[in-house]
Amino acid sequence: MASKPKVLLTSNNLSKKALDLLRTRCSLEVCKSSKEGGSLTTQDIVNSVSGKYAILCHSGNPINEQILKAAGPSLKVVSTFSVGYDHIDLMSMKKYGVRLGYTPDVVTEPVAEIAVGLVIATTRRFFEANRELKTGGWKEWTPGWMCGRTIKGSTVGILGCGRIGTSIAEKLMNFKVSQLLYTSRSEKPEVKALGGQLVTVDELMERSDFVVVAAALNDDTKFIVSRERIATMKSNAILVNIGRGQLVDQDALVEALKEKRIRGAGLDVMTPEPLPLDHPLMSLDNVLLLPHIGTTTYETEEEMAMMTVQNILAAVDGHSIPNEVVF
Repeated sequence: MASKPKVLLTSNNLSKKALDLLRTRCSLEVCKSSKEGGSLTTQDIVNSVSGKYAILCHSGNPINEQILKAAGPSLKVVSTFSVGYDHIDLMSMKKYGVRLGYTPDVVTEPVAEIAVGLVIATTRRFFEANRELKTGGWKEWTPGWMCGRTIKGSTVGILGCGRIGTSIAEKLMNFKVSQLLYTSRSEKPEVKALGGQLVTVDELMERSDFVVVAAALNDDTKFIVSRERIATMKSNAILVNIGRGQLVDQDALVEALKEKRIRGAGLDVMTPEPLPLDHPLMSLDNVLLLPHIGTTTYETEEEMAMMTVQNILAAVDGHSIPNEVVF
């Protein structure tokens, strides 16, 4: 009887149902960190990857040439528990003939929900108000105390209007915004139907009261929210980022927030992750930070885990990977 293909897991904290399904066809090994309680390093994966048929990873595990070379010719597929794959060295994947599976579409709604939540919580100062309540700052109500700004009548800009950006736009239009601006490679009929106007990145940054960054990270979009573009934002503007930290010049954003050249920011993604406790963003009152929880719902993680496993099983069966990155 032929032995089962070996799969290296960078985490076993996934859906039991999904892992049990994978275990019926494959032999599973969980990669261990060399430091107790520490994150996996490249060397940890290198030490465990030899002879594996597949790697099941997530966005916190960079897969580079060193790992692919150490795996040897047995490695046929990497399946990532994420919609983004900027942590995967695509050139090396192509060089070594390794296929890549990912989990698109499933994260659209939960990430859009987080984006809308950040817009509301930042503009209405939820975290600041909660802190005042818990630390005795709430003595009495007086005019002007904890005032935020409403979304109604504002100009909202969606920077990167793919599936997630479109869902964000649909949700925010229910708040009776005055204008909806968006950027995309081409006009989006479904966003145009909402009253959306396709504009340049520069125009969006200059005109928007709320800038929601929802672009995918690649060579063209890295630091697309540049120092120069942050400098053109309205003084009452709020920037929300649910894409990737490196879409934004974070140092320039910190300066703008410190100097109150913009009103605030709501970030579910940042650089690096986790953000060090002594990072300047941590001490600012006009920024709301979340620990990259955009996809973190029970339903989403269950579906993502099944998709990640099914990508591997399809490869084992010699079939097309249902959600494959073609490069």
